[in-house]
Amino acid sequence: MSDGWRRWRGGLVVAFAALAAWWVLRTVDGATLREAGRAIVAAPLATAAVLGVYGIAFLLRALAWCRVVPGLPLGHATAAIHVTLGGNHVLPLRLGEPLRAASVVRRVGVPTATATASTVTLRAADVAALGLLAAVAGPRLVGGAVGRWGWLAGGLAIVAFAVAAAGIVWLRRLSRDAQIRLPGAGVALLTVGAWVLEAVVVWHAAALVNVHLSPVEAVGVTAVTVAAQLLAVAPGGFGTYEAAGTAALTALGVDAPTALAIALVAHALKTGYSLVTGAVALVLPAPGMLGRLRLPRQLRARSTAPPSADTAPVVLFLPAHDEEATVANVIARAPAEVCGRPVRVLVIDDGSTDATAARAAAAGAEVVSLGTNRGLGAAVRVGLAEAVQRSAAAIAFCDADGEYAPEELERLASPVLEGTADYVVGSRFMGRIDRMRPHRRLGNRLLSLVLSFVARRRITDGQSGYRLLSAEAARATVVAHDYNYAQVLTLELLLKGFRYREVPISYGFRSVGRSFVRPVRYLRHVVPAVWRVLNDPAVLAGRGAQSSTM
Repeated sequence: MSDGWRRWRGGLVVAFAALAAWWVLRTVDGATLREAGRAIVAAPLATAAVLGVYGIAFLLRALAWCRVVPGLPLGHATAAIHVTLGGNHVLPLRLGEPLRAASVVRRVGVPTATATASTVTLRAADVAALGLLAAVAGPRLVGGAVGRWGWLAGGLAIVAFAVAAAGIVWLRRLSRDAQIRLPGAGVALLTVGAWVLEAVVVWHAAALVNVHLSPVEAVGVTAVTVAAQLLAVAPGGFGTYEAAGTAALTALGVDAPTALAIALVAHALKTGYSLVTGAVALVLPAPGMLGRLRLPRQLRARSTAPPSADTAPVVLFLPAHDEEATVANVIARAPAEVCGRPVRVLVIDDGSTDATAARAAAAGAEVVSLGTNRGLGAAVRVGLAEAVQRSAAAIAFCDADGEYAPEELERLASPVLEGTADYVVGSRFMGRIDRMRPHRRLGNRLLSLVLSFVARRRITDGQSGYRLLSAEAARATVVAHDYNYAQVLTLELLLKGFRYREVPISYGFRSVGRSFVRPVRYLRHVVPAVWRVLNDPAVLAGRGAQSSTM
C-alpha cells in the first residue's frame, strides 16, 4: 500500500469523524443524554443484564460458526467474534473483520481457506437476516429511515444481496475443499436470533429516556443501524450508526434530538461491551491471539543424562567487552577445582577495543575472540558452544567486571554435578548484596516478578549474571538473540524440561566501567525475544530452535 493512499485514507477517516462529531454536538439533546446517564447509574444491574443478553447474541453466532466448521471449539469461535468486534471499534473502515478468520487460524490451527470461507458464508447469512428483519419491521420504518437517500440505500441493499448471493455460489463450489458445511435452517435461526437479541440494546437505550419501543420497532431500528455500518468509515462506525439510528427513530415519530441521544447511548453501550470483551478475547481462551504469554502448565519431563567422566572439567567462561581493568583479577580468583573436578577458564572477547584479550591471556585464561562486538547474548552462545566442545561436565559463566564472585563457583556446580539440577542460577536476592543502586534493585525485582508469572514458578533473580548449566542443557539450548540472554535462556530450558534451581550468591556493584543495560532499550530487545521463545514450535516441542539475532 502506497504512502499516498495511507495518507488519503487517514485524512478521510479524520475528516469523517470530525464531521460526525460536529453533527452530534450540534444536534443532540444534552438533557436527554444526562437523563439516560442518571438512569444507568440508578439501575446498573438492568444495563448489565441487557449487555448480558447482547453477549448471548454473539454466542449464537459462535454456535452457528461451529455448525459451519465442524470441530471448531465454541470458546475460540466466541473469542474470534469478539476480537473482530473489538477491532472494528478501534480500527476504521471495518478493518477488524479479517481478525475473525486470523484468530482461529492462529489459535486453533483452522486452515486459512476454511476460516475465510466460513467467515464469508456467515457474513452472507448476516446480510440475508438483516434484509429479512428490515422487511418484517415494515416499509414505514425502513422507508422513513432512508427518506431522500432511498435510492442510494436501495442500491446498496441490492449490491449487498448480490455480494451475499455470489459468495454463497462461490462457497458452494469451494465447500468441499474448504471443509465447511453450507448453512442450513439451524444456522439461519441462530443468525436471525442473534440480530433479534441485539435489538435489546436499542430498546433499553430508548427506555432510559422514557421512549417506549415495541420489540418489532427495536429490531427494525437495529437492522437499519447495522446495515448502515456496512459503509462505516470511522472506528466503530461512529457517525454512521448515529445518523442511521436517528433516521430510523425519527421515522417512528421520535424527535431528532432525542433520537440522536438514544442512538448515542445504544452505541456507547455496544462500544463499551466490545472494547472490554475484545480485550479479554485477545488472551482467553489460551492460546491467545497475541500468542502464548506464559509457559504451558504441563512441561515435558526429561530423562536424566548419564554422568560425565570423572576427569571432565568444569568450564567457567567470562563474556568480556572492554574489561581490561577487571578481567585478570576475576580470572585469578577462580578456583582451581570444584567438587573434585578441574576448572578451566575461558574468556569470550566480544570485540574489545582495549587490552582485555591480552590481560586475560596473561592471567592464564584461554581467549576466544569474536572479532567484532556482537552483544552479550552472542558471547554467551559462543561460550556455551566452546565449553561443550571441551567435553565439560558443567558450564558456568559470569561477568568479567568483578560484580560476581568466581570463588562461589562450587555453590552453583554442586547441584548439577550431584544430579539434582540441570540449570542453576545464582540469586543475589537470596544471598548478600554489598551494593546495588536503588533503581536497579527495583527494576530487577519487578522483572523477576514478571518472569515468575511467565514461567509459572518463583524466580527471585531473573537477571543474574552468574549461571551454570549441565553439559546436556548447554548442548540443547540456543540463546535466541544477541543483545542479552537471561530471560530467554531460562524460559527455553524450562520449556525443554530441564530442572531449575537457584542458589544464594554474593554481589558487589562494579567499581569501574558501565553497564550496557538501558531500561527502554533492554525491554525493546528482550520482550520480543521472550515472545518468540514462548511461541517457537520447535522449543515447545522440546527441540532446538534456530538461532536468530536482533
